[in-house]
Amino acid sequence: MASYVLAHDLGTTGNKATLYDAEGRLVGRAFHGYATAFPHPRWAEQDPEDWWQAVCGSTRRLLQETRIPPKEIGCIAFSGQMMGCVPLDRQGRPLRRAIIWADQRALEQTRWLAERIGPEEIYRITGHRLSPSYSLEKILWLRDHEPDVFRETHKFVHAKDAMVARLTGAFVTDPSDASGMNLFDLDRWTWSSAILDAAELPPERLPSVQPSAQVVGHVTPQVAPEVGVAPGTPVVIGGGDGACASAGAGAVAEGMTYNYVGSSAWIGLASSTPLRDPEQRTFTFCHVVPGMFLPMGTMQAAGASYQWARDHLCPLEVEAGERLQISPYELMNLEAERVPPGAGQLLFLPYLMGERSPWWNPRARGAFVGLTIRHTRAELIRAVLEGITLNLRLILDTLRSQQAAIQAMRVIGGGGASRLWNQLMADIYGLPVQRLAVLEEATSMGAALVGGVAVGLYPGFEMAEQMNPVVHTLQPDPEARACYEQLYPLFQAAYQALEPIFAELGALEERHAPERAPT
Repeated sequence: MASYVLAHDLGTTGNKATLYDAEGRLVGRAFHGYATAFPHPRWAEQDPEDWWQAVCGSTRRLLQETRIPPKEIGCIAFSGQMMGCVPLDRQGRPLRRAIIWADQRALEQTRWLAERIGPEEIYRITGHRLSPSYSLEKILWLRDHEPDVFRETHKFVHAKDAMVARLTGAFVTDPSDASGMNLFDLDRWTWSSAILDAAELPPERLPSVQPSAQVVGHVTPQVAPEVGVAPGTPVVIGGGDGACASAGAGAVAEGMTYNYVGSSAWIGLASSTPLRDPEQRTFTFCHVVPGMFLPMGTMQAAGASYQWARDHLCPLEVEAGERLQISPYELMNLEAERVPPGAGQLLFLPYLMGERSPWWNPRARGAFVGLTIRHTRAELIRAVLEGITLNLRLILDTLRSQQAAIQAMRVIGGGGASRLWNQLMADIYGLPVQRLAVLEEATSMGAALVGGVAVGLYPGFEMAEQMNPVVHTLQPDPEARACYEQLYPLFQAAYQALEPIFAELGALEERHAPERAPT
């Protein structure tokens, strides 16, 4: 029996290919980058041909470097960026560049849809806000502005689905990606007829929805030589990157919760039911685990805020890091550790790119609140880490308010490597924080887990515990916890007090900003 799983994670900056053996061990990895085009303000597009070349190139390089024969590949499984729009013809070829998740052009289509079906109804059905971020609104933009493309489109799919169609000829998606389209009924696990009717979108333009851990086709003889795998290799549809990250983090059973910390950050938990927040502060995807859901909240600038601090507050650490060949973040953490919890009562609002959960305010801005002449750079560094984590606490408490029983927090992503940050999470969340063995590879690992379960190589999703065990647990420090309990309501009040100022600053910026020319 073939004993390896080949997993592809089609991210925003490139595709990561990983190979796992029958024991769930990582055997090798390869990365192939690609570019994003920004032809107009609020537009973000990628060429699916670049995705295909990334899949082929990373596969060939990975198998060459690991010396694994193609016949030993038990399946190919996928994770991919979500909430995009890829129009495919009947041969599975893209009719234009993909409109990716970051694209915000469909504002008019969002307003049009809100007049035909209430935003509250959209949230009740799909678990997501009505927004130009989602696939439906992007599809409607194509219908309005590129009618020829719309007319010729056989199926509208996501990134991973487009690669599966090219590999196998099958036009399918999975529940996790489907639930990120503003079109999927979470209670019925099918496309919503009410939303399709309101949008005047024929359901036959959408792919069939198959379970994540299912073989949906086999690599055709026509493309096998280009990819570098054997004809007939099973292909597993897999899941969206957020859902695969959840599986890689081991959040596969009721109540298991994890925190991904990268440039952005989110907190998600496995739940047997959708969690719908009356204020729509969080959203719910379907899980890759059958019958499970993923309520979560996402903040815009987590690691990005710490990167900003590195670039603009810490030139000495950057210079020393280059000289000593260590990460400047390690030196920044040492500075922050010299400061007691609370950073001298200095608050940082981490809204450098607006904010999603919990405020959903694109005009929100960053701020230091409480700055005095006695504060040093060390306090500023620590305040940035604390501000990011306090904002994540807002997301956590929103999930808790929906009767989510959360006992511990698993951490993945690059930010999970910092012991200081892990301890801040424990102190601010009031939970044990569990650092996992694999941090940055967790998403591709989740895709591999789904693939291995689909072909019987792995016994079940509980295999996540073997593939990515907890290696260290940090408990809340009572004194630090008490300090953050006092600062937490002030952090919320600071945003609420400044919200009108943010709105005024945003209006000024829009009035005085020069007209941007298309690039």
